[in-house]
Amino acid sequence: MVAAFNMKKSLLTLILAGIIAAGALPSYIEAQNCGCATDQCCSRWGYCGTGDDYCGTGCQEGPCYASPPTNDVSVADIVTPEFFNGILDEADASCAGKNFFTRSAFLEALNSFNEFGRIGSVDDSKREIAAFFAHVTHETGHFCYIEEIDGPSKDYCDETNTEYPCNPDKGYYGRGPIQLSWNFNYGPAGKSIGFDGLNSPETVANDPIISFKTALWYWTNFVHSVIDQGFGATIRAINGNLECDGANPTTVQKRVDYYTEYCNQLGVDPGNNLTC
Repeated sequence: MVAAFNMKKSLLTLILAGIIAAGALPSYIEAQNCGCATDQCCSRWGYCGTGDDYCGTGCQEGPCYASPPTNDVSVADIVTPEFFNGILDEADASCAGKNFFTRSAFLEALNSFNEFGRIGSVDDSKREIAAFFAHVTHETGHFCYIEEIDGPSKDYCDETNTEYPCNPDKGYYGRGPIQLSWNFNYGPAGKSIGFDGLNSPETVANDPIISFKTALWYWTNFVHSVIDQGFGATIRAINGNLECDGANPTTVQKRVDYYTEYCNQLGVDPGNNLTC
């Protein structure tokens, strides 16, 4: 997952560009501590400015954009036991996730994310739910895997990220329904949800409710805002660098196949722009 890092880097690039253009430190830049001017927003990353990157999702203070009103959809009524278990039943009985990922854990985690599956029309809600579970199905092999295969052997530490420094004794490989990865995701996810993401990343693989919360946290912060652009945009938000623009069309198609299958189960048109 690279969206969080790429977005943060783009903000830093804009800030540095502003410094270079002005020849001095702009008065509106107060990294991490904000203290923004009254007409500016404090972004999720702790920088001041205006526009979607600052006043949109994750805005901490200032004239943040108002969240859209939620509809009356009950996600639990859409994610029925039949729907959820239909995914889980595809996993082999020996899978570690078979007794870890449960509908009750998902619904408990959902209580902390009121906007998930509840923005727009009923069909919009169904498409978002179908998209979320399509990605979860792909990332976990129908809820089979809790952790990334061979994850401990891989390096997901971005040493340039000083805000969320790596613990050298910990691994930030993929865990949970959406396979949360990298220190720059574990850190803020833990801070938001309420666990020590940097020093105890294994919590995501040990606590099913927190595990689902990390998936919903990532979705809410980096995927939800593009859902109206089509399923292809959600692929790009989750794993675009490795899959989109011809990088891995086979994997993209697998995600699309799951999505269209779940849309069909939920009785909703999948919409346009399915690939990336």
